[in-house]
Amino acid sequence: MSLFRAIEPEEAPQAGRPLADRMRPQTLDEFIGQEELLGAGKPLRTQIERDELGSMLLWGPPGCGKTTLARIIARRTRSEFIPFSAVLAGIKEIKEVMAQAEGARRYGRRTIVFVDEMHRFNRAQQDAFLPHVEAGNILLIGATTENPSFEVIAPLLSRMKVYVLRALTEKQVVELLRRAIEDTERGLGSQQAEASDRILERIAVLANGDARAAYNTLEALVLGTEAGADGRRVLSEARLEDVLQKKLLPYDKSGEEHFNLISALHKSVRNSDPDAALYWLARMLESGEDPLYLARRMVRMASEDIGLAEPGALAVTIAAKEAFDFIGPPEGYLALAQAAVYLSLAPKSNALYTGYGTVHKDLQNTIAEPVPLHLRNAVTGLMGNLGYGKDYQYAHDAEEKVTDMTCLPESLAGRTYYKPTDQGFEARIRQRMEEIRRIKAKGRGTRGEG
Repeated sequence: MSLFRAIEPEEAPQAGRPLADRMRPQTLDEFIGQEELLGAGKPLRTQIERDELGSMLLWGPPGCGKTTLARIIARRTRSEFIPFSAVLAGIKEIKEVMAQAEGARRYGRRTIVFVDEMHRFNRAQQDAFLPHVEAGNILLIGATTENPSFEVIAPLLSRMKVYVLRALTEKQVVELLRRAIEDTERGLGSQQAEASDRILERIAVLANGDARAAYNTLEALVLGTEAGADGRRVLSEARLEDVLQKKLLPYDKSGEEHFNLISALHKSVRNSDPDAALYWLARMLESGEDPLYLARRMVRMASEDIGLAEPGALAVTIAAKEAFDFIGPPEGYLALAQAAVYLSLAPKSNALYTGYGTVHKDLQNTIAEPVPLHLRNAVTGLMGNLGYGKDYQYAHDAEEKVTDMTCLPESLAGRTYYKPTDQGFEARIRQRMEEIRRIKAKGRGTRGEG
């Protein structure tokens, strides 16, 4: 008998199955998350309900519902379902599965081949699917946590529709956990567990959008909590710390502690304190903060507190964000740590920040004057007759590539917004701006003498 015998995704016996598997949604109505794909009237849901699907690739982070969705599709379309692991299978196994699917098709039976971790297949293994996808012998559903543009060969990718799944929100994970606690058939209802919203929110935060991880933590917590005399299991933070084998740091992603910690991180960077920056960054990460939120904040720091004093700071923060996206946690935390230390040690300047703020204030308090005529392009003859472009000075024609032409509106002429400091690269910028002012003053003096 083949290890890859086609099966229908029916419910297996509950005994011995982990909570995450028992609680898999069986229908689209039970499915939580991915509303942009599976909400009422959305294209993918409509195709599933009409049984008008083609091969597809589900791309998303762990625990967002890729395998569950594939099983629901198979059940809804009454297809045979072959779960296929890219970790365990080779060319021989692929050919065996394809032969079975081709045979089933002759009897009018469609086969869905679900390939988990599709990015682990090499080119030869992926090539083995191509003729069967083209011939319609199988409906191929792949799942991957990696960018398919880099991990799936172009011929196969062109024959599959890519759907992007998002990590579940904290609220959605809490809803799943509450459902598991109350479900007496598939969940933990028979355990008489009682959990406060705070406990479930902490589990959801630590799961970081991964429903499977959240279920595993909840199951371990319930089974690791002794029942009281009345049979109830009251879940506590102390017991949760024991289960996780780590200290639960006080944190609320949407409350005061969140804002206190990000303030501490930002001010530590601004004060050039790499040790404190590392501490506050790690404390937020270990408390369950979204790493991409921290990456975005450091991008802001690069422009607000460093700016052109160290132009490379912005590139470093963007690179840290890309590195985290590429390798994920926990290894990706080091890229964020590298950025935090770099920002802390970089020379500081808020000249761009204050300059933009002054411009914004002027925009609110002054009229929006028309663009001066000499700065406008005369793209038609009429515009030229009206004076568009008249007296424009082309900087490249000047000996020092600078003219004394005014480029601000008349009421703001001579206004200075950007005032570079003497820190880092801005010291050179400051010298250059002083040089430009001397050139302009010289030009005005020369014209005055004429």
